[in-house]
Amino acid sequence: MKKLKHYRHYPKSLLILILLILSAITTFSILFFLIGYILIKGIPHITPSLFAFKYTTENVSLFPAIITTIIITLLSLIIATPISIFTAIYLVEYAKSTNKLVKIIRITTETLSGIPSIIYGLFGLLFFVTYLRWGFSIIAGTLTLSIMILPLIIRSTEEALKSVPLSLREASFALGAGKLRTIFKIVLPSAIPGIFAGIILAIGRIVGETAALVYTTGTAAEIPKNLFSSSRTLAIHMYALSSEGLYINQAYATAVILLITVLLINTISSFLAEKVLKENQYG
Repeated sequence: MKKLKHYRHYPKSLLILILLILSAITTFSILFFLIGYILIKGIPHITPSLFAFKYTTENVSLFPAIITTIIITLLSLIIATPISIFTAIYLVEYAKSTNKLVKIIRITTETLSGIPSIIYGLFGLLFFVTYLRWGFSIIAGTLTLSIMILPLIIRSTEEALKSVPLSLREASFALGAGKLRTIFKIVLPSAIPGIFAGIILAIGRIVGETAALVYTTGTAAEIPKNLFSSSRTLAIHMYALSSEGLYINQAYATAVILLITVLLINTISSFLAEKVLKENQYG
């Protein structure tokens, strides 16, 4: 009753509430429609031959693509995550806001986050593939993607560190802890959920990337023998099948596997973030 009286006196608030509800319903409807459409079109075409160890034109196996996706995702995160976290620590904990270097770093990260992925692909092609003569390879694609996700993880980590209350730092200093110990024992554990959120977004960008990897990793449908082998990820595999026009059903099946892979990675990442946070709170 109180809410009804409030909205009678403030009809604009009711209008805004209705718009918010409609926006939320529209967003979830589109999301569920896309997921449902992919599942309906793809699940009937998931067969054991799609998971054969070796790709052929008959089975169009996606198993090599799964292995390549996992390898590139892990390597990209191993390279980009430490650099991003240390950069964010410097920006938040050490550098002054008036520092010219800080302004340059922030402008650079914002610029990098707005560059289209195909530009990263062209850079990777010219520098890693051609200039360094690595050819179409896992390492060329990994380094290109590492550069792509740097600004994403830096910004999320920076915001996570800023959200940690200043009182926690002051309490740590009052107990005699140094700045470095305070950062790694107090600040970083408290910021872990925000850092993991950025990493999850970065994983989604890695897994779904095609343009940058076509120019750097190539499209070879085989399990990579080493870091200098050419291969394809699930996203490129799906793109290749659909562009050929001969394996549309298998492309939908690949989309289902890609969707499940992303959901699994996000679930595992969220679980690890909660576990680490609980250990730091009660451990």
